[in-house]
Amino acid sequence: MQHLTKSLRLLTYFPAGKRVLPPGSCPFWVLKKGYSSEPVELSFDLYTGEGTDETRPPLLTYHGLFGSKQNWRGISKALVRKVPRKVYAIDVRNHGESPHSSVHNSGAMSEDLRLFMEQRNHPKAACMGHSMGGRSMMYFARKYPEMVDRLIVVDISPISVPRSTGEMTEIFDAMVSLDLSPSLSMSEGRKLAREKLLEATEDETVDFIMLNLRKDPDSGAFSWACNAQVLRDFLTRFDNYQSNLEELPPYTGPTTFICGSRSPYMRREQWPQIQEMFPNSEIHWLEAGHLVHFEQPQEFLTLVSEFLNRSD
Repeated sequence: MQHLTKSLRLLTYFPAGKRVLPPGSCPFWVLKKGYSSEPVELSFDLYTGEGTDETRPPLLTYHGLFGSKQNWRGISKALVRKVPRKVYAIDVRNHGESPHSSVHNSGAMSEDLRLFMEQRNHPKAACMGHSMGGRSMMYFARKYPEMVDRLIVVDISPISVPRSTGEMTEIFDAMVSLDLSPSLSMSEGRKLAREKLLEATEDETVDFIMLNLRKDPDSGAFSWACNAQVLRDFLTRFDNYQSNLEELPPYTGPTTFICGSRSPYMRREQWPQIQEMFPNSEIHWLEAGHLVHFEQPQEFLTLVSEFLNRSD
């Protein structure tokens, strides 16, 4: 797990992009053009429990890069037993079962969330995001504070992130250039894809990326669930996040940061500056790397449920 966490430090935040694959997965050998900056309708899983209060603002969750709503399945099932709220685990744009788009940044993902809430008549929601998803939720809270009941940010700073674009470029190049024959079985395709990706990065990272491999049951075409082309094209532009965030006022609602003590994604010396952006915030450190909610699930659940159940 330690090696996996180290590898995934490279895989969790790249929130800028233009160019497109059309909605749905696109075969590796066909990269069609098309451009759109409109909000997209997001795929999601809804979790409820016996004590769910329909009048309480729901909890909305965003995952990190290469992730999906499945990353929050276990946490969501446990949370609805502890918290009287609906929990929506959401696939962000260009990931999972949500549409592919020409734009991939925190502003666009915030507009997706606004549309999601409006379509379901939720005037307010608690928002939780990990890494890339955490940055999107921070942006959303500062742009639409009246729509945010409270904010949970999981192991990501609004100020800076570790940078290693060289290895990531190699990973995306391997993904985009992968050409698998539709005649191959899923197991054969997975074997070849894994071998190709192993040329760009290490074992544990490959296993995580391979969760995105898909095979169309009708045409046999292989594809990635995530929009690898868009993410790769704008890999070096994620530094724009802080300058865009500075244009928005601080979010003054209740906010908690839950971070891994062994992760480089939140630096302790940045905390005073972060509190200027989120003046009603607190921070918790768990003995974990970047995947805090996987490595310390019980401690994570306790912090999140207590925060969501507060009356402040």
